[in-house]
Amino acid sequence: MRAWRAHSYGSYKDVLQLEEVPALEPPPGGVVVKVEAAALNFPDLLAIAGQYQVKAPLPFTPGIEAAGTVVKAGATSKHKVGDRVIVSALWGAFAEEISAADAQCFAWPEGLTAAEAASFIVTYHTGYFALVYRAALRAGETLLVHGGAGGVGIAAIQLGKALGATVIATAGADDKLDICRAAGADHAFNYRTTDWVAAVKQATGGKGADVIYDPVGGDVFDQSLKCIALEGRLLVIGFASGKIPEVKLNRVLLKNISLVGLFWGAYQLHDPGKVRAAHDALCQLVADGKLRPLVWKELPLAELPAALAALEGRQSHGKIAVVP
Repeated sequence: MRAWRAHSYGSYKDVLQLEEVPALEPPPGGVVVKVEAAALNFPDLLAIAGQYQVKAPLPFTPGIEAAGTVVKAGATSKHKVGDRVIVSALWGAFAEEISAADAQCFAWPEGLTAAEAASFIVTYHTGYFALVYRAALRAGETLLVHGGAGGVGIAAIQLGKALGATVIATAGADDKLDICRAAGADHAFNYRTTDWVAAVKQATGGKGADVIYDPVGGDVFDQSLKCIALEGRLLVIGFASGKIPEVKLNRVLLKNISLVGLFWGAYQLHDPGKVRAAHDALCQLVADGKLRPLVWKELPLAELPAALAALEGRQSHGKIAVVP
């Protein structure tokens, strides 16, 4: 089969090679899945560069989520040949096949295409754990979502609306504001051309946002502290800006706010039952017509470097998928 592999860490432009590799075998309690689509995520860029939390053993095939059909099943696997599943793994998705333990396989929500299913786990699980489990977003509250036109942002907007919140989104271009509104945002502001702090205050009657969903970090985090409501919750999702902010805790004290971290991968390790319960709830929201991933573009597997370039350059909205 064909697979993209990195034999050293570095820029994807320099280290990725599309190679012929031996066909995979399943672990006893797992499967081999024929990949129908694999979705891109920012951690892929970090993994290839050797900068992710967990370093893959070289050589390795990057890619953390895929959707496809089981073609081989291990002796003790709960799956059978022909099952359609989503795979969430540390690596291995950018290939024609991926081997995964049963614990890494999830139900494919009915009605989603392969590219949509491949785009489902990372963004929607992150949003669900952040908004439901960590911030306890309630109906009637106001949710502010930064990076609203990205895959993580769109998932958060849709989930916020499904939970009954008023949703405000920020993005860096006017066409991306249209994407945010299409996803359900009640208000959308261009952070490059608008004083979005003042706009959030005005949209909330001076109160500020009850919950702020921040995958950006840096200056966006600092400014968010100026438009958060009394007893608000600021969710630390990631640092796409490349800058990890430092907090003056007097701001936390004066407004009685909470800074709430969310690293979804920790739950996979420490509380897999909670991950399964979240997935069941998310599948029901898909069935109810409240959630659907937005796939910006599907490219052939052979064009993975071009797909990564679009992701790195923030040219996309929603998710990018590659298709063997």
